[in-house]
This record gives sequence, C-alpha cells and structure tokens, in this order.
Amino acid sequence: MNNKSFPRDSFKPTSACSPQVLWQRQDWMMGLNNQIWLERTGQRQLELQHWIDREQYPRILLVQTDPLEFLAGFMAACLCDCPVFLGNPHWQRSEWQQVLHLANPQIIWGVSQLPKIDIPEPTPTQPKEKGWILIPTGGSSGQIRFAIHTWSTLAASVKGCQRHFFGNQPDAIHSCCWLPLYHVSGLMQFMRSLLTDGQFILLPKHCFSTHPPLVPDIAAFLDSESKQPQQYFLSLVPTQLQRLLQQSDARLQWLARFRTILVGGAPAWPSLLKTARQHQLRLALTYGMTETASQVATLDPNQFLLGAIHNGPVLPHAQITIRDDQLKPVTANTIGQVVIQSDSLCKGYYPQRFASSHQFLTDDIGYFNDYEELHIVGRLSRKIISGGENIFPEEIESVLLGTGMVKDVMVFGEPHPDWGQSITALVVPLSPHFSLPALKSMLANQLSAFKQPQQWHVLPELPRNPQGKIDPAQTRTAVQFPQSEG
Repeated sequence: MNNKSFPRDSFKPTSACSPQVLWQRQDWMMGLNNQIWLERTGQRQLELQHWIDREQYPRILLVQTDPLEFLAGFMAACLCDCPVFLGNPHWQRSEWQQVLHLANPQIIWGVSQLPKIDIPEPTPTQPKEKGWILIPTGGSSGQIRFAIHTWSTLAASVKGCQRHFFGNQPDAIHSCCWLPLYHVSGLMQFMRSLLTDGQFILLPKHCFSTHPPLVPDIAAFLDSESKQPQQYFLSLVPTQLQRLLQQSDARLQWLARFRTILVGGAPAWPSLLKTARQHQLRLALTYGMTETASQVATLDPNQFLLGAIHNGPVLPHAQITIRDDQLKPVTANTIGQVVIQSDSLCKGYYPQRFASSHQFLTDDIGYFNDYEELHIVGRLSRKIISGGENIFPEEIESVLLGTGMVKDVMVFGEPHPDWGQSITALVVPLSPHFSLPALKSMLANQLSAFKQPQQWHVLPELPRNPQGKIDPAQTRTAVQFPQSEG
C-alpha cells in the first residue's frame, strides 16, 4: 500500500488524514461497507502505481453508478495526485461527446459501454493538472464544463462550514447524504465527514419506499422513532424537500429531529418554506455553487424558524460583495451583481486557470440587508426586458407558487417585435380542478401589469435534474406539445 498522506495542503483537520488512520477508523460510514471501501481504494491505488513510478499522473474519468466504487476511485485518484473528472452516469451521447473530447481521459473507471465516438489519442497530463479535482457544471450555453478544484479548495469549504456552525471549537460534521456523489452537493457531504472525523450516511434513492428492503443500519436510522438524526446535517434540494413534506406525520416528526437541514441548489418557494416551518424543520437556506465547492452563505436554522427566508451571513472562508453595472460596490439594501472571492473558489474551468487574483462574477443578483445577511433575488441570465422594464422571473414564480394553485412553475422571456421580450409562464397544477383564469386573476392582484405573463402553458410536470434544477431544453420541447393552453 502506498504510504503517501492525503494531500491536505494547509488544512488542519481534527485528526491526521493518512491511509493508516483511515484503516483505524471503523464504522464511520453507514450504507457502505467501510472495510470493502478501504480495500477497493487500495486496489485502485495499485492500478495507478506503475504510472506514478514513472512520474506520470493520468487523467481519470470517474463514472461509477456504485457509490462505494465511486468513493474508492475518488480517494485513490486524490491519494495519487491524478487529475480526476467526476462523471454523471446518466449522460447521453451528445454529453459524452463533449466530455470525452474535453477531458481526453487516459483512464475511464466505471462505464462498461461508451457510445461510439471518435476521440483523439490521449495526450500526456500537463504538470499543472497534478492533483486537480474536476467537478461537472453547466454553463449558460448549456455546455458541460468542469470546475477545477483541488484538495485544498474542498478542504477550505469544509473548514468554513465547520467554523460557521461550531465557531472556534469545531466539532465533527455528521452528514446524511441523499444527493449524487458526482455533484458538488453530494461530494462535499462526504468531504465534511471525512475531514472532521464525522459519521457519513449514504441514503439509497429508494430509502423512503418499502422495496427493495433496506440494510439493517439504514432501516434503523430511518425508523420514525429513531433519535439518530439529532446530530446529523441533511442536505436537500427543494424538490426533495417537497417530496418529504408529503410523507406521513411520523416521517415529518423524524425529519424535524435533524440538527440542520441544508437546502440549496435551486430557489425554494414561499409555500414550501411555510410548510417546512409549520412542521418545525430546522432549515438552513444556503447559497453556493460548484465553483465555490458548495455553500458560501448559510442561514441559521433558528432564524429560519423565526421567519427568516434569506441566505444568511457569509461563511468565514469567503468574501461576497454586491456590485453595480460598473462593478463598483453598492451600499446595503441595493440590488446588484454578486461577486465572490473565497479560499474554496475553483481555479478555473478545465483546461484554463483563472488569474491568481480572480474575483468570481456570478450570474446572481442580490443584496445585503443592514445586518449583512445575503438576499438572492434573481439571475442576470434570466432577466427579462419587456417594454423597457427589468423583470426577474423568480419574483413571478414565487408569487405563482404562493397562490397554492400550482406545484411547479417556470417563467421565461421570448422575443417580441414590439416589447423586446414577452413573458411566458409554464405551470403544473396542484389540483385536478385547476382554473387558469382564476390563477391569472390572483396574479393580477399581486403583481404590476408589466409583470403579467402574456403566454401560459399548463403541463403535467416540468423536467428537473437530480439537483432539482429545470432542464431548459427539455422544457421548451414540452411546451411544443402542451397538455392545455390558455
């Protein structure tokens, strides 16, 4: 076994993170066999050893459906300083074509059958790529990009989260994960537990159904009478939270026992937050992204229970400023573009690095209130300009969801010869007795006339990815064949 230590850089976790220490840590993962994971990690390291002996660091594309194999491959790549691209097992042919040409991997772990795509012969890894952790993200163009992270940027995110919740006496972070590990929101739950000596629970997708049967330790954790969740952080996207809120009262009481329920990845609508508060769920609304290795601002769950719905203060490892159109800082309560600097900020998008002094100009629009709490109100890329008026779809979506008549919604702009853009709304009814005229009437009483949608489509559902984000391309295809329209 290679005795190389984990590449921790400047991060000082609560215990040494060497393979030997991992061998001593027993039963810290639930839902995965810890001993088999260690063995598979070691086997993957041995597969890489002949490369390392020649001082070569192959690019690895990791596309594992088995979470144990995914985490073993991930850790082996990190231990050997090999650049590792995290892959989505559900990619389709066009996405594979993008990824294989971009990553040009020398090793692929996990996919038995790839589409027949002509790709160039792999080129040697560049020295600068050593130790890169490449996490997939979608750009505004819809193309797949990989944010360049390192062990150091991920560790900085862990440290910031730890200090935010525990102050100067950091405690272990126990994580309960129900999100894909190839996504930053799932991977960082594993990293938090790994680097802080916490427990890590990986819930299977089917965990809240009865088939197939659950392994005993997961079944015990999910028991409605279980007190285990009291020490755990659970991470959800809004659509997952909505599904859980439709569970039995006993399940909701179990959910309310979690120490903290981190909610991010997409905006959570007012009615969803109201219902969660009614059930005393300790939500912590977060703001972050793949580029920042998850959260850089987080609401305290006690404030949420008291009625707050913002994204909370900035975490200790990050700095956020709000800038105007000339990128000059604005005063409190003034809306502008969100700009981030952070120890957890990615180094660039593969294969290009940012400049060393890079400030990350996000696509988000927001403001700080007088208490330095972050409010995100929309996205630049979604802004609609109609008749000279700036309109943010998120505001309209929030009001529509707040009517209690729809369970899902998307608002966007389409070209218009006179106004520049017109507003289109896609809605998914909450009740079979849904009335579009009644919905329009309610909206007319709550929003200005220039914010009223001109086109409406009523659909049975909106296509969302596992992180809860709407797929724009699939949605526009669905609009071409609406169930009904008014």
